[in-house]
Formats: sequence, structure tokens, C-alpha cells
Amino acid sequence: MLHKNLIAGEWVAGDASANINPSNTHDVVGEFARANADDVRAAIAAAKSALPAWSQAPILIRHAILKKTGDEILARKEELGRLLAREEGKTLPEAIGEVTRAGQIFDFFAGEVLRLSGETLPSVRPGVGIDITREPVGVVGVITPWNFPIAIPAWKIAPALAYGNTVVLKPADLVPGSAWSLVEILHRAGAPAGVVNLVMGRGSVVGQTMLDSPDINALTFTGSAATGKRVALASIEHNRKFQLEMGGKNPFVVLDDADLEVAVEAAVNSSFFSTGQRCTASSRLIVTEGIHDRFVAALTRRLGGLVVDDALKSGTHIGPVVDEGQLRQDTDYIDMGRQEGARLAFGGNRLERATPGFYLEPALFTEATNQMRIAREEIFGPVAAVIRVKDYDEALAVANDTSFGLSSGIATTSLKHATHFKRNAEAGMVMVNLPTAGVDFHVPFGGRKGSSFGPREQGRYAAEFYTSVKTAYTLA
Repeated sequence: MLHKNLIAGEWVAGDASANINPSNTHDVVGEFARANADDVRAAIAAAKSALPAWSQAPILIRHAILKKTGDEILARKEELGRLLAREEGKTLPEAIGEVTRAGQIFDFFAGEVLRLSGETLPSVRPGVGIDITREPVGVVGVITPWNFPIAIPAWKIAPALAYGNTVVLKPADLVPGSAWSLVEILHRAGAPAGVVNLVMGRGSVVGQTMLDSPDINALTFTGSAATGKRVALASIEHNRKFQLEMGGKNPFVVLDDADLEVAVEAAVNSSFFSTGQRCTASSRLIVTEGIHDRFVAALTRRLGGLVVDDALKSGTHIGPVVDEGQLRQDTDYIDMGRQEGARLAFGGNRLERATPGFYLEPALFTEATNQMRIAREEIFGPVAAVIRVKDYDEALAVANDTSFGLSSGIATTSLKHATHFKRNAEAGMVMVNLPTAGVDFHVPFGGRKGSSFGPREQGRYAAEFYTSVKTAYTLA
């Protein structure tokens, strides 16, 4: 069966591309159509045509479609989680958790449709009233990455639709299956023709055509910093609203007074779960002298007990890397870390399992410095480096010494240090005694510096990107 693109309410065929399971490269998840430039232009035109009616649609219609979508996602979370694990490689429990989050996001924004609000203010001029309202920005282009193939499309599409926009979605070419299933659910839930359009395929064709279109009014992108810059430049050319999420090099600080078990569990989760393929992962473990050796020993023991295997297999803690290209990047950085003088304290080897796949043993470096490339550049794999520091002040300085600023964490039992870190960590999100990865669906998500640009995603803060503020005056 060929999974087709959805354009103007019709399923449209294209050249087929195989979706391969990274846990078992003999397993083809499905065949998915690739859109060409004309398909993309047709999808944008359909979204533009559908915008007037959808933006004025009664709120109960929008609410019902989003609610029905969320309900079906949650009802099918095991099935959709299995699909996600097969195409992306995160473990089945992690995949089901991601699908659950997607369903919760749609449920939340179904509620937001019924909570749309504005302000009525008096004017400084007698007899004049002022209404402040939010209106949809228009046609929203959505470009999503491969590491969260249903949650990230959900947290972009749900608010876009809730606030009355129409959508053109380009999911990552590597993992189209989860996004296709999401759009198919929305289609059956009653989304009118042209309101949600799906164009799968290569970024050089689909993404570029979206960037070149003057009819996309806003573009939300999650992916690499290099591509994010291209999105920004193209959007400025068209005077288009844009939102960028471009990753991180997140620090996790461990102080002498930390609870060792809490610190180790948070570090393992942050650095290695989801195969380290999270923009919120901690790849810099900044540890003070007094606890350094005990922390490294305990973390190494914990890593030795982790099972790397097929994402669908019971008992697997870490699944495969997403594909051969990402695996090569990970191993190149491991070689680079050795060459830079860091000590590979654990792992870093490619593994063989019962099925052919992209399996990599988690890698832990010690005696790293914050100037090494393994501490400066986003690796996006199960690779972390321990950086030894003298005290809290040096730990904070090292944590902030990065061009990124997405998430930052600290393990400490000191209220003083926890409070100071929350106020002074240069990141959009701060975690105390918790993994740096893992954000609730109803709160804002985003970072600072090179990690993000534009309004926050998720929660009520999403309105800042997906709406435009109008101020209207009336003479009584």
C-alpha cells in the first residue's frame, strides 16, 4: 500500500519511498509518496483557499475536530506507539509515551478553542471603546524533524488549527509514518478539504518550495541550526512570521551535595534515553570535584546495566540510532573526542544484535573540557562528556558557556544553589533534580541564544505565534 500525500482533501500519489525500521533494516514499515514542487504549490493554494471559511468556522466545529483527533490518538496509543518505535527506533514505552503526549496536546488545544479571549479597554478619549482580539495569521507551514515524529507535528498543528489557521505539513523524510497517521486521523475527524495538507518528501524539494512561497504566512520549524538559518532568511524575504527550534548542547550540573542516586538517574535519562536523540538531551555533565569520582563510577556501573537492542523488544532500555548517517556522525564524534584528549570511560562501540540495525553502545567521556568539539557541538546521539569543575560558581559559568540555551539542569540538595541556578542558567527551561529532557504538554517549550527564535511553543503561549493581535476602536 502506498501512503499518499493529502492535498485539498484528496489523497495524491507520488514517487514511492521506503520507510525502514532502524532496529531491523529488513523490515519495511511502509511505502510513502514523495511530493514534487507542483504538489507543494497545490497544497499551499488549497490551504489559502480554505482559510476564509476555516478562520470563521464556529468554535464548536474546531473544538469537535481537535477533540475527536485527540481521543482517537489516545485510544490507539499502543498501535501508533508501535509504528513510531518501528520507524524511529525509540523504545516501545518511550514511543507510547510520545503518542500519549500527542493525544494530550490535541485535547488541550480543543479546550483552548473554547477559551479564546480578548480585552475590552476604555480609551483615553471620552466616548471611545477599544477591543483587542487575536486573529489567525493565515496559512502556516509546518516543518518537523525525525526524532519526535508525532509529538512535534501535534504541538504545531493543534494550536495552528485551534486558532483558525490552515496548515501545510512537511514531516521529516526519514520518518513519515507517524505524521501520515496523524493527518489521516484529522482528515477522518472532519477537517475540511484544504485545512490540513500533507506533503511528504525531501527538504530540498518540499521544504524549499515552501520557503519560496509568498502564500505561506507563517512557518514553524524544528531541526538543525543550519537549516533554521535558511528558514529565517527566506521568511524575511517574504515578510513572513517564523519560529525556529534548533537544538541544544545542554548542561547537567552535579554538585558535591547532590543525592548521588538522583543525580545518576537524571543524567542517564537526560543523556542516553531515546538514544540521546533529543534536542533537550544533556551531553555535558558538569561535576564538582568532591563528587566527581563517585559520580563517574556510579554512572559507569549504571550504563553497564543498560540493554541496547530492538526498540520493540521487552526489556530494551536504548534502541538503535535512527539511520546509518546519524550512526556515522555519532562514531565520528567519538573518534574526535579521543583525538581531543578526552578519556572514553565507557562504551562507544557499534553493536551487533539478532536483527541488522544501527546499534551503538552509549559512550561516556571523562576528563573533557568545555572547549572540546564534543562539548561545543550538538552530537544528537548517546554520547556524553563529563567536565570536572571546582565549585558551583565554575559549574554555572561552564554551563552557560555555550552558543545554545534550550535546557539546563542541576542536581543539588541546596535550596540556595537550586534557586540561584534557576535564576541564572541561560536557558529557556531549567530542571532541578530532574532530567533535562521531558516537558509537560501544557507549558511553554523553547530556548534562548542559538537554540530558538520566536515565541514559545505549547501551552497558552502558542497563541503568540499562531495569532495576530488586532486593536479596534469604536465611537459610541
